[in-house]
Amino acid sequence: MINKLVEKIKKTGAPIVVGLDPTLKFVPEHIKKAAFAEYGETMKGAAEAVWQYNKAIVDAIYDLIPAVKPQIAMYEQFGVEGMIAFQKTASYCKEKGLVVIGDVKRGDIGSTSEAYAVGHLGQVQVGSTLCRGFDEDFVTVNPYLGSDGVKPFIKVCGEEKKGIFVLVKTSNPSSGEFQDRLIKGTDKKAGEERPLYEIVGEQVAAWGAECMGDSYSYVGAVVGATYPEQGKILRKIMPKAYILVPGYGAQGGKGADLVHFFNEDGLGAIVNSSRGIIAAYQQEQYAGYGAEHFADASRAAVLDMKEDIAQALAARG
Repeated sequence: MINKLVEKIKKTGAPIVVGLDPTLKFVPEHIKKAAFAEYGETMKGAAEAVWQYNKAIVDAIYDLIPAVKPQIAMYEQFGVEGMIAFQKTASYCKEKGLVVIGDVKRGDIGSTSEAYAVGHLGQVQVGSTLCRGFDEDFVTVNPYLGSDGVKPFIKVCGEEKKGIFVLVKTSNPSSGEFQDRLIKGTDKKAGEERPLYEIVGEQVAAWGAECMGDSYSYVGAVVGATYPEQGKILRKIMPKAYILVPGYGAQGGKGADLVHFFNEDGLGAIVNSSRGIIAAYQQEQYAGYGAEHFADASRAAVLDMKEDIAQALAARG
């Protein structure tokens, strides 16, 4: 799957993943009105509104981008009906030829991680039948319970030729409370104090070396756009890991902040924007589209983001 992602990035010229992270405040009133008329102001009504909103955006942008990243919590808040909308969204995106990155941030003790890995990436035994659950192409994984929380995902990735993005240096403001703590290494740099995220990055590189695609590993990393200097360091530590870069746009990241996340070939990173694209019509820059044409505003936002990143990479030389 990492090979497919790289090829789609080359084909579209857009190292962009759109975060399908809907909340009802993003959904235009006419969509909510129709959903509530059919199902009432219920969890099912909310999930239907989210699904119709997602579908319209995907229809408007699928030809421009390689991948989408639905954030599962935004669906879980609507209970079982929300999870149905999550699955419908993932399946529809795959029908449109998009790579689906499930932003699930799983990572637990071994047996629990095995179940998460099977449910999101693999197949579960039901009697004499193997069945697929959510069937994403990649998922995000939290490594901070240790390797026994990550290795079940790597095992399934090897079996299914799918991938993971491991949280290394996240984009949120308080990430440094733990991720930036200086830790004494226990390997070749034993005794030297380094930020915890560097040690995690080295482990990602080691896991990835055992799980390679043609040019990049099935084991990628999440490194926030809001920390470009750390991104520069981690790019060197993880040369074969694809980096998923959240924090562009609404969180403050700009194209100029991103150049160090990419390798010299212009590959190696894929940049996420969520509400900056899916709620573009609510921004002053795209307000002229109006709520009725929210999906067209999203398309315009993708094109602008693509140009911003291309200009930044060109300026790097």
